[in-house]
Amino acid sequence: MRHLFIREWQIKRQGMVQWLYPLVLFLLIITLFPLAIGSEPATLLRLATPAIWIAVLLSLVMGIEELFRPDFDNGTLAQLVVSDSALAMWVALRLFVHWLFSAGFVAVLSFLAIPLFGLPIGDALILATSILVGSPILLMLCAIASSLTLTLKNGAVLVPLIALPMHLPVLIFAVGAVDLYATGLNGLPILAMLGAGSILAVMITPWAIGAILKMAWSN
Repeated sequence: MRHLFIREWQIKRQGMVQWLYPLVLFLLIITLFPLAIGSEPATLLRLATPAIWIAVLLSLVMGIEELFRPDFDNGTLAQLVVSDSALAMWVALRLFVHWLFSAGFVAVLSFLAIPLFGLPIGDALILATSILVGSPILLMLCAIASSLTLTLKNGAVLVPLIALPMHLPVLIFAVGAVDLYATGLNGLPILAMLGAGSILAVMITPWAIGAILKMAWSN
């Protein structure tokens, strides 16, 4: 596991351009959004959380189709399957490293909502927490869509179509938790529910993706 983690970390460091694209997209969306809707403080404050979360969804989906395809094409996946390695553990490590370089940085960049949208610091903290808590579910769903379309010729087009509808409940609950906190109510139960969903997704999804990858390789 240590060697696999080091390998995945080095791959991410070497492919800096690939994981910077989603972050640039996130920055563009949250920067252009206030320019498009105007400078009315009340409007900006009301739309800050939905705008940030929409940017999170789009940035996580972007480039997710390449999550397993390079290893499928260069034979790494075949070696893992033939050697009877713990494929689920490799999937979990890959998703964890990908999460650090995507959702982890996005959660930090979400604090730009303070100057751009006039979001209070407390609301920004809850927003960043909701991203950290809810993003594992989003990533797991994206990874399932990426593995299902691995052998398809136009799989890159299908991944967002499969993943985005499944993301809507997470978007609704995460935005609702921040809105409840902004109105003086307790949004922690919703965040706890998202956290429980993320834990279940992390425990189950790597095994399911491992089985899907084995079937993709055998076909």
